[in-house]
Amino acid sequence: MSDTLLLGAVAYDPKVVTIWDGFQRWFAARGLPFDYVLYTNYERQVEQHFAGAFHVAWNSPLAWLQAQRLAKARGRTATALAMRDTDQDLTSVIVVPTDSPIRSPADLRGKRLGVGAGDSPQATMIPLQHLAELGLVAERDFAVRRFDVLVGKHGDHIGGERDAAKALLRGEVDAACMIDGNHLLFTQEGTLGRATTRVLTQTAPYDHCNFTALDGGPGSAPPALLARFRELLLGMRYDDPAVRPLLDLEGLKAWRPGRTSGYAALERACDRFGFLTPFLRQMGVA
Repeated sequence: MSDTLLLGAVAYDPKVVTIWDGFQRWFAARGLPFDYVLYTNYERQVEQHFAGAFHVAWNSPLAWLQAQRLAKARGRTATALAMRDTDQDLTSVIVVPTDSPIRSPADLRGKRLGVGAGDSPQATMIPLQHLAELGLVAERDFAVRRFDVLVGKHGDHIGGERDAAKALLRGEVDAACMIDGNHLLFTQEGTLGRATTRVLTQTAPYDHCNFTALDGGPGSAPPALLARFRELLLGMRYDDPAVRPLLDLEGLKAWRPGRTSGYAALERACDRFGFLTPFLRQMGVA
């Protein structure tokens, strides 16, 4: 493994194989031996990164925080190498039917809120934190109905959000949480329909996935391979016909240098609601 950069990623969709097979060929053509291993869930991926099974993780925002906290507890450092342009400055929205009497977040008191999977940053954790900061506490001021689709994949699919949206139209919940891009998608595809919903409140911007590297120890990468990987990533161009289809599948136009300032809201949510505790306890550091 020392002469090949090995990536860990979660198989949240069949297209993941197409994406990383294509990147593997693209990197190899530019002199970087590259391979990848897939996991069924992010908790196993983070665990195996620290066990030395691979060099770089393609992490969800929650997996990033899991890795960061675990690294700190073990006297190590996790670094966000790079992220997609579409990973930066996202927001989540809480929507209600257009004709709903709910006019402000305060009107959610006594109502039913549909959220995504319990481990979804964008459709559960960050929206619940947003409401808490407005003075509305889940299961005290309003009821929460979770749509737990593919738990372990941290909302990298849209199943839970789509199910919450459908429940909203059926009148099973009074409001629903989703990332802003999915609200647009659900409207365009007809899941919600045009003019059937309106945004009640919107979170502050936050960031999503990143490539995570660890410092010296199990799971750390040979510095030269890691530097070349980051150089090639940031050098990808959307007008390159060899890479454009892969970027389209992965949902980006360009890779950006990694940053960590956009995880503050999720970190507050994890601290408030204890989202990190079960994993860290499992790893023996909580």
